[in-house]
Amino acid sequence: MEVNDVSRRFGELTVLRSVSLAVSKGEVVTITGPSGAGKSTLLHILGTLDRPSEGEVRVGGELVTQLNDARLSAFRNRHIGFVFQFHHLLPEFTSVENVSIPAFIAGESREKAQQRAVELLEKLGLGQRLHHKPSELSGGEQQRVAVARALINNPDVVLADEPSGNLDTNAANQLHQLFFDLRSSMQQTFVIVTHNPELAAQADRTIHLTDGRVVE
Repeated sequence: MEVNDVSRRFGELTVLRSVSLAVSKGEVVTITGPSGAGKSTLLHILGTLDRPSEGEVRVGGELVTQLNDARLSAFRNRHIGFVFQFHHLLPEFTSVENVSIPAFIAGESREKAQQRAVELLEKLGLGQRLHHKPSELSGGEQQRVAVARALINNPDVVLADEPSGNLDTNAANQLHQLFFDLRSSMQQTFVIVTHNPELAAQADRTIHLTDGRVVE
């Protein structure tokens, strides 16, 4: 992932100012900074959920800032996974069904999508929770389901926005360790916005934002 001179303005308000950075395959990178520094805005631009006012973003070599909305939506589904502070699981569906949804959107058959979902959930220690609905899961288990959903299409990068913000200390530590285990076993790349100093200290690299600028 490469970001070159990205700025983002909302009317008269400038949130990001000429941000440049690169993330290599298999890295775990955290983004830190005070509230209002532009962390979530940057993550949304990295995830193609928002477009920069200026600058370029490449993911897996693809210049995503030049894609139209339809192509961008398809690219996002295939190449970028998301984990948010609130898990956003659909309450009426089981763990397997929730994890399978991005694969269905990508055109995968139900059989293959659910087989992959089961494999991921078992890998994440949820083999006994395959057919449980979100209300039957703990907060930590719900976030693990969300991580499995982010991984279902083998994305180039998983972007996480305060993923442990609503978890207790033990569940948060388990989730953080999971990211590093997945990096080791799958060479998965993670970019994580966090206020958690322990997670930032564990990361391969931390990008600190202040007033919309990168401060090394």
